[in-house]
Amino acid sequence: MASVHKTGQAGYGGPNIIKEIVYALTAGLIAGGLWKRHHWRYQRRAREFYIMLDRGEISAVVEDEWAYILPFVWMNVQR
Repeated sequence: MASVHKTGQAGYGGPNIIKEIVYALTAGLIAGGLWKRHHWRYQRRAREFYIMLDRGEISAVVEDEWAYILPFVWMNVQR
């Protein structure tokens, strides 16, 4: 037990600043690209909605759905 040799010990050299900067830039660019893509998709959907609204293909007026549901509910309650 007089001499113990430490073999295969990896020394920690501290943080690698260049590697950390590259990782942060990569993560930031990926997150920014996904965020930008989300906003482009939202902008395209909004633009298509207003184009269809101007053409008269769709309507933004909500119909009264209770006018259709209420008679059926009332018939089931009376039985």
